[in-house]
Amino acid sequence: MDARLNLFASPLAGKIVKHITSAGKVLADSPLPATTQELVKIRVSQINGCGFCVDMHCKEATHAGETSLRLNLIAVWREAKVFTDAERAALELAEQGTRIADAAGGVPDEVWANAAKHYDEEQLFALVSLIALMNTFNRLNVMIQQPAGDYEVGQFG
Repeated sequence: MDARLNLFASPLAGKIVKHITSAGKVLADSPLPATTQELVKIRVSQINGCGFCVDMHCKEATHAGETSLRLNLIAVWREAKVFTDAERAALELAEQGTRIADAAGGVPDEVWANAAKHYDEEQLFALVSLIALMNTFNRLNVMIQQPAGDYEVGQFG
């Protein structure tokens, strides 16, 4: 499978991706736990069917010490005992925020309240921003059909 557009050869794509990536760097340095960030990146990417991002973030999470058991259970986190209550709240917010068009009222108050029990305002803003950012990356990659499987840890710096 070949991508419809070459993100790595286009000067315009390079500029846009650079700015989106810089937002990701700000989030990486935020007070939201790194483990939670990777779980959310993977779950949002699974929902959106972004193979490129699932590949990248599973490899990055593994490199950072995440276990294969937890990675394998992200898609079924509700039935899995391996996630903390805080991680579960983040995954629920990630799902609701990603599927926002499916819910007439947006993210339900109880989902927000549960996340707010585990994260302070800075962490919540980082979490919401991360969900939005991953949806942006996913949509870009899915629309251009960016192939998955070739990502190498640290490839983008």
